[in-house]
Amino acid sequence: MVTRKQVARPFLALLAFLVVVWPARVRAQSPAARETVEPGLNLPELLDKLVEKNAERSEALQKYQGRRTYTLTYTGFPTSFHAEMVVDMTYQAPGTRQFKVVSESGSRWMIDRVLKRLLDAEQEADGNRAGVDLNSRNYDFSDLERQEAADTCSYVVAVEPKVPSKLLYRGKIWVDSRDFAVCRIQAEPSKNPSFWIKKTDIHHTYEKIGDFWLPLENVSESAIRGGGRAVLTIKYQNYEILAARGLKPADPGPSANSFPVSNPAN
Repeated sequence: MVTRKQVARPFLALLAFLVVVWPARVRAQSPAARETVEPGLNLPELLDKLVEKNAERSEALQKYQGRRTYTLTYTGFPTSFHAEMVVDMTYQAPGTRQFKVVSESGSRWMIDRVLKRLLDAEQEADGNRAGVDLNSRNYDFSDLERQEAADTCSYVVAVEPKVPSKLLYRGKIWVDSRDFAVCRIQAEPSKNPSFWIKKTDIHHTYEKIGDFWLPLENVSESAIRGGGRAVLTIKYQNYEILAARGLKPADPGPSANSFPVSNPAN
Protein backbone atom coordinates (compact mmCIF):
# COMPACT_ATOMS: atom_id res chain seq x y z
CA MET A 1 0.00 0.00 0.00
CA VAL A 2 1.19 3.53 -0.81
CA THR A 3 1.32 5.54 2.40
CA ARG A 4 0.92 9.28 2.90
CA LYS A 5 4.64 9.53 3.62
CA GLN A 6 5.44 7.85 0.31
CA VAL A 7 3.07 10.20 -1.50
CA ALA A 8 4.72 13.20 0.17
CA ARG A 9 8.26 12.27 -0.84
CA PRO A 10 7.94 12.97 -4.59
CA PHE A 11 6.10 16.22 -3.92
CA LEU A 12 8.80 17.47 -1.55
CA ALA A 13 11.61 16.51 -3.93
CA LEU A 14 9.87 18.20 -6.85
CA LEU A 15 9.08 21.31 -4.82
CA ALA A 16 12.72 21.60 -3.75
CA PHE A 17 13.68 21.59 -7.43
CA LEU A 18 11.08 24.24 -8.32
CA VAL A 19 12.00 26.49 -5.39
CA VAL A 20 15.66 26.70 -6.34
CA VAL A 21 15.30 26.88 -10.12
CA TRP A 22 12.30 29.03 -11.06
CA PRO A 23 12.46 31.94 -8.58
CA ALA A 24 15.99 32.59 -9.84
CA ARG A 25 14.42 33.81 -13.07
CA VAL A 26 12.06 36.30 -11.44
CA ARG A 27 14.71 38.97 -11.00
CA ALA A 28 16.31 38.21 -14.34
CA GLN A 29 13.64 39.38 -16.76
CA SER A 30 12.92 42.84 -18.10
CA PRO A 31 12.95 44.54 -21.49
CA ALA A 32 16.19 45.33 -23.24
CA ALA A 33 16.89 48.94 -24.15
CA ARG A 34 16.22 48.35 -27.85
CA GLU A 35 12.78 48.16 -29.43
CA THR A 36 13.83 46.72 -32.80
CA VAL A 37 14.13 43.03 -33.49
CA GLU A 38 17.71 42.13 -34.37
CA PRO A 39 17.75 39.77 -37.37
CA GLY A 40 20.04 36.83 -37.76
CA LEU A 41 21.62 36.57 -34.32
CA ASN A 42 23.75 33.49 -33.93
CA LEU A 43 23.75 31.47 -30.74
CA PRO A 44 26.76 33.11 -29.02
CA GLU A 45 25.39 36.58 -29.81
CA LEU A 46 21.96 35.69 -28.46
CA LEU A 47 23.41 34.25 -25.26
CA ASP A 48 25.67 37.27 -24.75
CA LYS A 49 22.65 39.56 -24.96
CA LEU A 50 20.60 37.37 -22.65
CA VAL A 51 23.34 37.29 -19.99
CA GLU A 52 24.06 41.02 -20.35
CA LYS A 53 20.41 42.00 -19.97
CA ASN A 54 19.89 39.56 -17.10
CA ALA A 55 22.65 41.30 -15.15
CA GLU A 56 20.97 44.68 -15.70
CA ARG A 57 17.57 43.30 -14.75
CA SER A 58 18.80 41.74 -11.54
CA GLU A 59 19.89 45.19 -10.42
CA ALA A 60 16.81 47.02 -11.67
CA LEU A 61 13.92 45.25 -9.95
CA GLN A 62 14.01 46.30 -6.31
CA LYS A 63 10.59 45.53 -4.92
CA TYR A 64 7.33 44.07 -6.17
CA GLN A 65 4.33 42.15 -4.93
CA GLY A 66 1.85 39.72 -6.35
CA ARG A 67 -0.60 36.94 -5.61
CA ARG A 68 -0.02 33.23 -6.20
CA THR A 69 -2.46 30.34 -6.30
CA TYR A 70 -0.90 26.94 -5.57
CA THR A 71 -2.93 23.89 -6.60
CA LEU A 72 -1.66 20.40 -5.85
CA THR A 73 -3.46 17.23 -6.93
CA TYR A 74 -2.52 13.59 -6.53
CA THR A 75 -4.59 10.90 -8.24
CA GLY A 76 -3.80 7.27 -7.60
CA PHE A 77 -3.81 4.35 -5.18
CA PRO A 78 -4.93 4.13 -2.39
CA THR A 79 -6.64 7.52 -2.56
CA SER A 80 -6.52 10.97 -4.12
CA PHE A 81 -5.61 14.31 -2.59
CA HIS A 82 -6.27 17.90 -3.58
CA ALA A 83 -5.17 21.12 -1.92
CA GLU A 84 -5.18 24.80 -2.82
CA MET A 85 -3.52 27.76 -1.16
CA VAL A 86 -3.66 31.45 -2.12
CA VAL A 87 -0.67 33.50 -1.03
CA ASP A 88 0.33 37.15 -1.27
CA MET A 89 4.08 37.60 -1.81
CA THR A 90 6.30 40.68 -1.47
CA TYR A 91 9.83 40.61 -2.88
CA GLN A 92 12.58 42.97 -1.69
CA ALA A 93 16.01 43.05 -3.38
CA PRO A 94 18.48 41.50 -3.22
CA GLY A 95 16.63 38.35 -2.19
CA THR A 96 13.96 38.56 0.50
CA ARG A 97 10.44 37.22 0.11
CA GLN A 98 7.60 37.60 2.57
CA PHE A 99 4.45 35.50 2.31
CA LYS A 100 0.95 35.95 3.68
CA VAL A 101 -1.49 33.06 3.32
CA VAL A 102 -4.85 34.43 2.15
CA SER A 103 -6.90 31.23 1.94
CA GLU A 104 -6.59 27.44 2.15
CA SER A 105 -8.82 24.61 0.97
CA GLY A 106 -8.66 20.86 0.51
CA SER A 107 -6.38 18.39 2.23
CA ARG A 108 -4.99 19.86 5.47
CA TRP A 109 -2.17 17.32 5.38
CA MET A 110 -1.13 18.43 1.86
CA ILE A 111 -1.24 22.09 2.83
CA ASP A 112 0.81 21.72 6.00
CA ARG A 113 3.27 19.05 4.85
CA VAL A 114 3.83 20.16 1.26
CA LEU A 115 2.60 23.61 0.22
CA LYS A 116 3.66 25.50 3.33
CA ARG A 117 7.03 23.80 3.19
CA LEU A 118 7.40 25.20 -0.29
CA LEU A 119 7.07 28.73 1.08
CA ASP A 120 9.61 28.04 3.83
CA ALA A 121 12.09 26.56 1.37
CA GLU A 122 11.76 29.49 -1.03
CA GLN A 123 12.63 31.97 1.69
CA GLU A 124 15.79 29.99 2.43
CA ALA A 125 16.85 29.47 -1.17
CA ASP A 126 17.58 32.98 -2.41
CA GLY A 127 21.17 32.99 -1.21
CA ASN A 128 22.09 29.94 -3.30
CA ARG A 129 21.46 31.00 -6.89
CA ALA A 130 24.86 30.94 -8.64
CA GLY A 131 24.76 27.21 -9.17
CA VAL A 132 21.41 27.24 -10.98
CA ASP A 133 21.53 30.45 -13.04
CA LEU A 134 20.92 30.12 -16.77
CA ASN A 135 24.43 30.78 -18.11
CA SER A 136 27.37 29.03 -19.78
CA ARG A 137 28.88 28.04 -16.43
CA ASN A 138 25.94 25.77 -15.69
CA TYR A 139 24.49 24.89 -19.11
CA ASP A 140 25.38 23.96 -22.67
CA PHE A 141 23.23 25.59 -25.37
CA SER A 142 22.51 24.28 -28.88
CA ASP A 143 20.02 23.99 -31.75
CA LEU A 144 19.13 27.67 -32.09
CA GLU A 145 15.96 28.17 -34.14
CA ARG A 146 14.02 31.27 -35.02
CA GLN A 147 10.30 30.82 -35.41
CA GLU A 148 7.60 33.20 -36.54
CA ALA A 149 5.71 34.36 -33.45
CA ALA A 150 3.15 37.13 -33.10
CA ASP A 151 4.31 37.79 -29.56
CA THR A 152 8.06 38.00 -30.55
CA CYS A 153 8.82 34.96 -28.38
CA SER A 154 10.66 33.59 -31.37
CA TYR A 155 14.15 32.31 -30.49
CA VAL A 156 14.20 28.67 -29.38
CA VAL A 157 17.29 27.15 -27.78
CA ALA A 158 17.99 23.68 -26.39
CA VAL A 159 19.57 23.65 -22.92
CA GLU A 160 21.49 20.84 -21.24
CA PRO A 161 23.25 21.09 -17.88
CA LYS A 162 26.99 20.58 -17.91
CA VAL A 163 26.64 18.22 -14.95
CA PRO A 164 23.39 16.32 -14.24
CA SER A 165 21.83 17.71 -11.10
CA LYS A 166 18.52 17.52 -9.27
CA LEU A 167 18.51 21.33 -9.31
CA LEU A 168 19.07 21.87 -13.04
CA TYR A 169 16.84 21.13 -16.01
CA ARG A 170 17.09 20.01 -19.63
CA GLY A 171 14.73 21.06 -22.38
CA LYS A 172 13.99 24.15 -24.44
CA ILE A 173 13.76 27.86 -23.69
CA TRP A 174 12.05 30.53 -25.77
CA VAL A 175 13.69 33.98 -25.82
CA ASP A 176 11.88 37.18 -26.72
CA SER A 177 13.53 38.72 -29.77
CA ARG A 178 12.95 42.31 -28.60
CA ASP A 179 13.58 42.08 -24.89
CA PHE A 180 16.09 39.20 -24.76
CA ALA A 181 14.16 37.73 -21.86
CA VAL A 182 13.16 34.09 -21.40
CA CYS A 183 9.43 33.97 -22.07
CA ARG A 184 8.72 30.24 -21.98
CA ILE A 185 10.37 27.04 -20.77
CA GLN A 186 9.52 23.40 -21.46
CA ALA A 187 11.78 21.07 -19.52
CA GLU A 188 12.34 18.23 -17.09
CA PRO A 189 14.76 17.87 -14.19
CA SER A 190 18.13 16.77 -15.55
CA LYS A 191 18.37 14.24 -12.73
CA ASN A 192 15.39 12.55 -11.15
CA PRO A 193 14.73 14.44 -7.90
CA SER A 194 13.24 11.39 -6.21
CA PHE A 195 13.09 7.60 -6.53
CA TRP A 196 9.33 7.93 -6.28
CA ILE A 197 9.09 10.04 -9.45
CA LYS A 198 9.31 8.28 -12.82
CA LYS A 199 9.09 11.39 -14.99
CA THR A 200 8.24 15.07 -14.62
CA ASP A 201 7.25 17.51 -17.38
CA ILE A 202 7.42 21.20 -16.55
CA HIS A 203 5.87 24.08 -18.49
CA HIS A 204 6.73 27.58 -17.29
CA THR A 205 5.58 30.84 -18.87
CA TYR A 206 6.28 34.52 -18.22
CA GLU A 207 4.37 37.71 -18.94
CA LYS A 208 5.47 41.30 -19.37
CA ILE A 209 4.36 43.59 -16.53
CA GLY A 210 5.31 47.21 -17.09
CA ASP A 211 9.08 47.13 -17.61
CA PHE A 212 9.57 43.57 -16.38
CA TRP A 213 8.88 39.94 -17.30
CA LEU A 214 7.51 37.95 -14.37
CA PRO A 215 6.17 34.40 -13.98
CA LEU A 216 2.65 33.79 -15.25
CA GLU A 217 2.14 30.06 -14.70
CA ASN A 218 4.06 26.91 -13.80
CA VAL A 219 2.52 23.50 -14.45
CA SER A 220 4.49 20.43 -13.34
CA GLU A 221 3.10 16.96 -14.07
CA SER A 222 4.77 13.91 -12.51
CA ALA A 223 4.21 10.20 -12.99
CA ILE A 224 4.61 8.57 -9.57
CA ARG A 225 6.30 5.19 -9.21
CA GLY A 226 3.82 2.54 -8.15
CA GLY A 227 0.99 4.28 -9.96
CA GLY A 228 -0.50 7.72 -9.65
CA ARG A 229 -0.15 11.16 -11.12
CA ALA A 230 0.74 14.42 -9.41
CA VAL A 231 0.05 17.88 -10.83
CA LEU A 232 1.34 21.07 -9.25
CA THR A 233 0.08 24.35 -10.73
CA ILE A 234 1.24 27.80 -9.63
CA LYS A 235 -0.60 30.78 -11.09
CA TYR A 236 0.76 34.29 -10.61
CA GLN A 237 -1.37 37.43 -10.78
CA ASN A 238 -2.07 40.92 -9.36
CA TYR A 239 1.50 42.13 -9.82
CA GLU A 240 2.59 45.57 -8.69
CA ILE A 241 6.08 46.94 -9.28
CA LEU A 242 6.76 48.94 -6.12
CA ALA A 243 10.36 50.07 -6.71
CA ALA A 244 12.78 49.79 -9.61
CA ARG A 245 16.03 51.40 -10.65
CA GLY A 246 16.24 52.96 -14.08
CA LEU A 247 17.31 50.78 -16.99
CA LYS A 248 19.19 52.09 -20.00
CA PRO A 249 17.00 54.48 -22.00
CA ALA A 250 14.36 52.63 -23.99
CA ASP A 251 11.55 55.04 -24.84
CA PRO A 252 10.33 58.47 -23.68
CA GLY A 253 7.40 57.02 -21.74
CA PRO A 254 7.15 56.67 -17.95
CA SER A 255 9.44 54.14 -16.31
CA ALA A 256 8.53 51.41 -13.83
CA ASN A 257 9.72 53.45 -10.87
CA SER A 258 7.33 56.28 -11.70
CA PHE A 259 4.21 54.48 -10.53
CA PRO A 260 2.94 51.01 -9.58
CA VAL A 261 1.97 48.80 -12.53
CA SER A 262 -0.79 46.26 -12.03
CA ASN A 263 -2.39 43.56 -14.11
CA PRO A 264 -5.97 42.51 -13.50
CA ALA A 265 -6.66 39.31 -11.62
CA ASN A 266 -6.94 36.23 -13.82
